Amino acid sequence: MTTATVPVGSAPAPDPAPAPPTRVARRVLWASLVGTSLESYDFYIFSYFSALFAAPLFFTPLGPVGGTLAALANIGVGFVIRPVGAIVFGHLGDRIGRRRTLLVTILLMGVATGAIGLLPSYATAGWLGAVLLVLLRLVQGFSLGGEWAGAVLLASEHAGQKRHAFYAAVPQLGSPVGSLASAFILIGFINAFGAGLGPNALDGWAWRLPFLVAIPFLLVSLYLRWSIDETPVFRELTEKNERSRAPFLDTFRRRPLAVLLGVAVALLGIGSYSLMNTYTVNYGVSHLGFSSTQLLIATSIGGLLQLVTIPLFGALANRVGSARVVAWGAVGTLVIAFPMYFLLQFATFPILVGTMIVGGILPTASWAALGGLMSDLFPGRFRYSAMSIAYSIAAVISGFVPFLTDGLGAATGFAWWHPGVVLAIMSLITAVAAFASVRRSRPVETL
Repeated sequence: MTTATVPVGSAPAPDPAPAPPTRVARRVLWASLVGTSLESYDFYIFSYFSALFAAPLFFTPLGPVGGTLAALANIGVGFVIRPVGAIVFGHLGDRIGRRRTLLVTILLMGVATGAIGLLPSYATAGWLGAVLLVLLRLVQGFSLGGEWAGAVLLASEHAGQKRHAFYAAVPQLGSPVGSLASAFILIGFINAFGAGLGPNALDGWAWRLPFLVAIPFLLVSLYLRWSIDETPVFRELTEKNERSRAPFLDTFRRRPLAVLLGVAVALLGIGSYSLMNTYTVNYGVSHLGFSSTQLLIATSIGGLLQLVTIPLFGALANRVGSARVVAWGAVGTLVIAFPMYFLLQFATFPILVGTMIVGGILPTASWAALGGLMSDLFPGRFRYSAMSIAYSIAAVISGFVPFLTDGLGAATGFAWWHPGVVLAIMSLITAVAAFASVRRSRPVETL
């Protein structure tokens, strides 16, 4: 079970509820991790699809350039709608429970993703397919607005105070798991069908299969989440009739500064992914002379490394505190931001791999400990809403990181240091907020 922080001067009280049995906590952990992995897979597979197939399939009349812009803009739709999902599902999570709300979010995401695999192309039904594609993307983003906080709370509120930082870190594995799974599956389909059946099969029907794969994944996730109990924190809130009636309003009435801190501490963990895996990949191909294959291998190595480093940083957060791990990761990223991008100018593959590894480990520290820190900022009665809102705002800001970095690059003639400026700014903001969170940390009642 997690603790929360309150402003200095509030009276602390111990967390009264005992930790659940380890076996139950582990089962809950798997339910949380599988769900976040599916959500990430669904979200990332759409991003890859938009870059490769959406323009010719759904936006044909707009031409190659216009169709590509429309397809990429559709990716952004999923980010913009997230705060709405955060408000709605945050309210539900604090009113009807974490478990029930997460059943809804995973169902919406899985069904929306599977439905994309059934859409008619422009050649078949005109603009109908494009309209439905945008609507389904909205459903994906809406669902994701309530998934992250719920998954972290489902795991950490079952874990007990001594283990909550580690259990809050494990759902963070869903991002690299989903990213790697979507990349490997899509590459496999492209190679298999492109070589064996030809491009007509790939463009005609084979592109649908990665989306339809989400349906069996969804069934597994639903089973895991259905088979677990509600968190001890929410059960206690219900028994004592202490649930917030208006969690959204309570969030800003009672913890306005904590919301700002939550947005700031989340910025590096989310934004560094947008910078490294989106902008840096495009920058590496267009300006540094790397091939797409080299960049894909380098980013995949970084993703595989996260499968090890996230649990390790979660374990460290248990020992020294989540806020300190986030702060150390941000400070380390600030130190290496400019040297990392300077070395990239030499355009050798070993340097590229080293950059993705070093540039991935330090922000991963901030990402791994984020859930524990965020859950420590808010009391249980409106914790789901507060975490969802802060995280979704940070995600929206991070969605514009590639655009802003490209604008800075154009303004500076794509000087080698321009991505470092963006990374350094995000690191500084997160570091300051994390250190402020350390100073504010005081144990309070879970409720």
